[in-house]
Amino acid sequence: MKTRRNLVSSLLLAVSMLGLAACGDDNSRVTVKLTDAPGDGFEKAVVTITKVYLKGGGAEGSAEGSGEVVLRDDAFTTDLLTLANDTADLVKDAEVPQGTYKELRFVISGAYVQVNEDGISRVYATSDYAEVPSGVEVDGELQMPSLSTSGLKVKFANDADVTVSSEQEQKVILVDFDVAQSFGHAAGGSNRWVMSPVIKGADLEFSSNVAVSLKLGTGVTLPVVGDAKVDLSAFSAVLVNAEGSREPLAFTDANGDGTFEANFKFLIPGAFQVEVMGPEGLGFTTNPGLPASVTTTGGAESSVAFTLTSAVAR
Repeated sequence: MKTRRNLVSSLLLAVSMLGLAACGDDNSRVTVKLTDAPGDGFEKAVVTITKVYLKGGGAEGSAEGSGEVVLRDDAFTTDLLTLANDTADLVKDAEVPQGTYKELRFVISGAYVQVNEDGISRVYATSDYAEVPSGVEVDGELQMPSLSTSGLKVKFANDADVTVSSEQEQKVILVDFDVAQSFGHAAGGSNRWVMSPVIKGADLEFSSNVAVSLKLGTGVTLPVVGDAKVDLSAFSAVLVNAEGSREPLAFTDANGDGTFEANFKFLIPGAFQVEVMGPEGLGFTTNPGLPASVTTTGGAESSVAFTLTSAVAR
């Protein structure tokens, strides 16, 4: 049976084939979709990408050559936190010679982060970054070593090449910009941050998703916390990747059947931990216990079903 994600990828392929008449016989179209693994404490993470290119391409089936194929060379600015569980088209239908490329690279010209530090919101920006909103005070420097020159390499599983083959008239690449792993305090400098981007890539058709559900166990009722009666909509699922980045997502009862769901989409396949976060002032237990482990594979949906086994006001 075809998974929902494979169905989406097939539809993307079908739509893209309508425009293939404009491609040469030895060219294919490449789209790059940007998504984000967010980080705790970040309020904004704005970056400007000025160039996206493939490097080290040769004839089809060859890894030789060191030329560049530019996919985009105009500025693209986005707040990465808006892309959690979503995507933006960084490159759309770029015409690319078929072949094997050693690298997909991004050039980043500037960035700023707004972070919550001990209850205080602070902004750290690269030098003279024009995208810092007018009137916003910059509290410190965001260092960005060499990213505005040669750029950085997108990491694919097992350091795989990027192949654009004759059987693949349309190639859609998903790239995940991990905010929590990409920005951090500079050593010995409380007013300096450093940007060392961690960006992973995979073909969209090989990306995965994790469906998490939560329901009340038999005889379990939710208590009043403070002055409010709690229900399952006050809970969130939290997905933690292998690097420790945490992505929360609220549960919703879309079907009205008492089972609340959260669906984490556009994931690079790998190992994850799934947690459940309840409202402040509530203690609870679940079956299975927390956290639950899940490993995603390309093009498939993994699922974790939690049952709330107890709940008490604290």
